[in-house]
Amino acid sequence: MRLLNGFTLSAIAGAIWGAIAMLVIGVTLTLITGNVASPQVSMAAIVGGLTGSVAYWFQTQNPSLGQRAAAPLVCLFTLILLTFAHPFTLSLEVSTLWQLGGIAAFVAAVVWSCRATTYGLPRGELTRYEREMLYLRVAKGIGFVVFTIMVALPFYVMVMTSLKSQQSLLANPLDLSIDFSGGFYGLFRSYIELFTLFNFGDYLLTSAIVSVATVCLTLLFSVPGAYAVSRLKFPGRDWFSRSVLLIYMVPAIVLVIPLYAVFSQLGLRNSLVGLLIVYPATTIPVALYMLQGYFKGLPAELEEAGLMDGLSRIGVILKITLPLSLPALASVSLYVFMIAWNEFLFAFMFLDDPEIFTLSRGVVALNSSEVPRQHLMAGAVIATVPVLFIFLWFERFLVQGLTAGSVKG
Repeated sequence: MRLLNGFTLSAIAGAIWGAIAMLVIGVTLTLITGNVASPQVSMAAIVGGLTGSVAYWFQTQNPSLGQRAAAPLVCLFTLILLTFAHPFTLSLEVSTLWQLGGIAAFVAAVVWSCRATTYGLPRGELTRYEREMLYLRVAKGIGFVVFTIMVALPFYVMVMTSLKSQQSLLANPLDLSIDFSGGFYGLFRSYIELFTLFNFGDYLLTSAIVSVATVCLTLLFSVPGAYAVSRLKFPGRDWFSRSVLLIYMVPAIVLVIPLYAVFSQLGLRNSLVGLLIVYPATTIPVALYMLQGYFKGLPAELEEAGLMDGLSRIGVILKITLPLSLPALASVSLYVFMIAWNEFLFAFMFLDDPEIFTLSRGVVALNSSEVPRQHLMAGAVIATVPVLFIFLWFERFLVQGLTAGSVKG
């Protein structure tokens, strides 16, 4: 166990961070510049190991300027020496600024990762708890990097492809750099053509109407249902509370065939009314499940006091229960909105008229040999970005509602 002292573990951790940083930055440079880079991962691991040992040696509670600069300088100079100033096997004359930025990013990432991994650990021998804490920090960092790549890489490829022209995609599919030579229209041509030639403005409006209507209908039925299950006593309440999510045991593909036949006979196919029947039917059960758990956690004494003051049961729900339930209502509304916005199967089966396509149905209509690939990617970006911004904007009110609910409760 003596071999697993602080210096050895910090060097191993630094080697891991060096290899990961070099691989990620090398791939990023390839995507940004269009020049295929071959990052020297083995040399980066050696650089990372040296940097980890230096960062571990000079960590103190109040480090001096020289102690702070030791690890970055060691990382930079050893990287240049071991790779002969070609860490990405590209001449510095090729994409010079991007390569310099990549080197700076490598140094910053490795030094910060090494310091974060060994922060607070004593020099020399480590206890079992300290070693396990270091292992967990490394595992947590690797997981964060992998998750970030899984999320960011497809989105980056999607956005950059939507900004390319058909000629550039055919010439070099791996070149995902931004070309400003065509000006604003050349850069955003795919988006402009989607709204002018493919009616994506109508698709956005239709999806917004359907999603908001689904949220309203879901809350209209789920709020009184969840309140009844959590507060009122009636035969079969426990069974209903436990079985409310049984609908999710039936795959949607099994439901869509009989629904298609019934809606065709009733004249509801190829209409938004049919979607507004199916969407709430699939979201109300999960909304009931989420809200009933929150309602059960609210103090029943507040509602009893309202009843004693002369409020009706409806008045208690409107004036006491719902204001205290803003966090749950916000989370349920956001969840239901995202389901309705991204739903594809029912929209694909029920809608045939392009005039009433939802956004997901409109994006799929672009997946043909007659439509350039950049238009398909632009449609995917248009379908993704609004939900992303709505979530970020709604999260602020969600946090406020959580704070207000905790104070009132």
